[in-house]
Amino acid sequence: MGETAKYYQKNRAARLRRLKQQSKYNKTKKGLDLRVNANKLNKKLGTYGNGDGKDAAHYEGSTTKGRLQSPSINRKSRLKIRK
Repeated sequence: MGETAKYYQKNRAARLRRLKQQSKYNKTKKGLDLRVNANKLNKKLGTYGNGDGKDAAHYEGSTTKGRLQSPSINRKSRLKIRK
């Protein structure tokens, strides 16, 4: 679990504010489009709603299938300190 997730788990008032803001964002044109496209890609790749804990990369033209949803596994290369 990331630091932000831990923070919101411990701080109920902050978590409720965040959920309220996120709910509003999801109803905007941009938020709705992101969600619709992500679901469409997941359905196309066959990983939507089957409970396998896997997800597609949510960007246009992605064919990545079956990647774990955990950010620590997916994005390690982005976080590595490069020498």
